[in-house]
Amino acid sequence: MTQKQGTSGTGWVLGAATVAMGLVAGVFYVFACAIMPALARSDDREFVEVMRNINDVIQNPVFFLSFMGALVLSGVAAWQSRGTLYRGWVWAGLVAYGLAFLVTVAFNVPMNNGLADTADVGVARERFEGAWVGWNVVRAGLSTVGVGCLVRGVVLYGGFRRGVR
Repeated sequence: MTQKQGTSGTGWVLGAATVAMGLVAGVFYVFACAIMPALARSDDREFVEVMRNINDVIQNPVFFLSFMGALVLSGVAAWQSRGTLYRGWVWAGLVAYGLAFLVTVAFNVPMNNGLADTADVGVARERFEGAWVGWNVVRAGLSTVGVGCLVRGVVLYGGFRRGVR
């Protein structure tokens, strides 16, 4: 197969996908490394109140732009990279983030909704904390792998653009 450079705008789309995915991976990472360990020190009422507040405020256009944008832009970048030397890295980044996205939608979001719907804060925390933290670590890992793959794709794209193979 002849390797092609990529279509017009490929670099911009791939760069934007990498930035968006990096932002989302960072959010998941901060939850894993700081927010959830800090909240673990709180009593049940504080824990549930803060998580409910976070779940309310994170649903905003800025976060959704990154969260959804990472998936859409990575998909476009993967399509644009077909036939190139770096396509495998871009597709791997898309798959890794797609799995992180799926974990979020299938596990973390329903648990957030359950936390909002449970009146007894002790029961709410017991049902929520351990599982949510575990799934967050999974999505943090997957999205970080995705960012790494896209970064490798960006590096290879840059080398290909300069004629370095």
